[in-house]
Amino acid sequence: MENLSEVLQLFLSIDNFIAIALGVVIGVTVGSIPGLTATMAVALALPFTFSMQPVAAILLLVGIYKGGMYGGSITAILIRTPGSPASACTLLDGYPMAQQGNAKKALKTALFSSVIADFISNIALIFFAAYLAKIALNFGAPEFFWLICFSLTIIISLASGSMVKGLLAALMGILLSLVGLDSVFGSQRLTFGNYNLMDSISFIPLLIGLFAIPEIIEFYRKKALPHIKAKASGVGMTLAELKRCMKSIVRGSLIGVIIGAIPGTGATAAAFISYSDARRRSPNKDNFGKGEVEGVAAAEAGNNGVAGATLIPLLSLGIPGDVITAIILGAFMVHGLTPGPIMFQENLSLIYALFLGIMLSSLILLVVGNAAIKYFSLIADIPKSILFPIVLMFCVYGAYAVNNMTFDIWLMLAFGVVGYLFNRTGIPAAPFLIGFILGPMFEDNLRRSLLISNGDMSIFVRGPITWFFIAITFGSIAFAIFRFFKDRNAKLKPTS
Repeated sequence: MENLSEVLQLFLSIDNFIAIALGVVIGVTVGSIPGLTATMAVALALPFTFSMQPVAAILLLVGIYKGGMYGGSITAILIRTPGSPASACTLLDGYPMAQQGNAKKALKTALFSSVIADFISNIALIFFAAYLAKIALNFGAPEFFWLICFSLTIIISLASGSMVKGLLAALMGILLSLVGLDSVFGSQRLTFGNYNLMDSISFIPLLIGLFAIPEIIEFYRKKALPHIKAKASGVGMTLAELKRCMKSIVRGSLIGVIIGAIPGTGATAAAFISYSDARRRSPNKDNFGKGEVEGVAAAEAGNNGVAGATLIPLLSLGIPGDVITAIILGAFMVHGLTPGPIMFQENLSLIYALFLGIMLSSLILLVVGNAAIKYFSLIADIPKSILFPIVLMFCVYGAYAVNNMTFDIWLMLAFGVVGYLFNRTGIPAAPFLIGFILGPMFEDNLRRSLLISNGDMSIFVRGPITWFFIAITFGSIAFAIFRFFKDRNAKLKPTS
């Protein structure tokens, strides 16, 4: 309260309001373009903040971050092309809903879930920063190892059909994540002498190829498909549906907050974990993957719950929670600010001015998101014979723009064929994707733990945090095995 006047003086500036609104608009726009991510947008915007005031500069980048998290869901729902990696989970139910004529319902669900999760994440940032940062500070390599083990076991329940196919897809994703240079010895692994693979397989070409290209292949394979208009008209999300999804939204938001507060994790993993948790608890679990509104809500709540929470370790400890917050850390340092405990003592007014701006960004996201639904959904009215060549052009550009390498375009096309074969054989793409994401983290923390302990395995059971994750990991495995036999018995049971 003593610093209230100074906080308001810093915050109540037209430049700050313009920065927040512009950031959210840029984020939603870039996030909804396949292949262009919020990370790319924040990185490109950073040089333009050098001449701005610190609060306006940071709020511009945060606005882009938050807008990009939601924007990726628009094209994921409408044309099965996630605009950002975290939106890959949203399309599992969002795209089937659009195909069923419920595009507006899916888009509104994604928007409301994103705004609610973003608001909860901001509250956590403001009120629980020190506490959550303290928990994250206690995480070492063994704790991260068991956290990732638990996340990998969740892959089993992501397989909407065969659990065996889900495990196969996950193992393939983990295997591909090993391609590149060994992180300890620097030797090449699975590169087959191709220097383009020495820096591992690029994630963006894989993502675009896995989800966008199969739709294009399927269209040209059939040559003539009825044009389904998935425009955002008709009935949106009802109040009853919002109430039904609220538990999943809140749980997903909290999952996003916890994962976002732990440096090194990310929105993609949060989205899949939230989605899996909602599917396990939902009475409509059999409808997940076929157009379930609760699935869209859970996925969006998970990935947007991360947005505010990633700033917790950044502001409290000076540790960026992900790539985007690492870029934002650079913006702080450019303006002569060093995030961490000292900043709370020397620049408390500035921090609370940022908090006010971050809270306002949730309301702006609601307004901009509604407009985005109205205008960006017009792309679904374009005949697919015109739309898919445009999508392919964006896919090629998005794959190339990451590293400016022609090789990434071929990589994208190769994974497009893989994704198409997955669709034809019933192998789910989601476990493959999350296995690819978590594979390097799993290996890195396993090897770091063994190096720290000189091979002593007792490091993996060194404290309450590891015990907790061991318990829920084996609990998740037991649940998956139980569900497998239950489903098998149900299929073998003769129908009367």
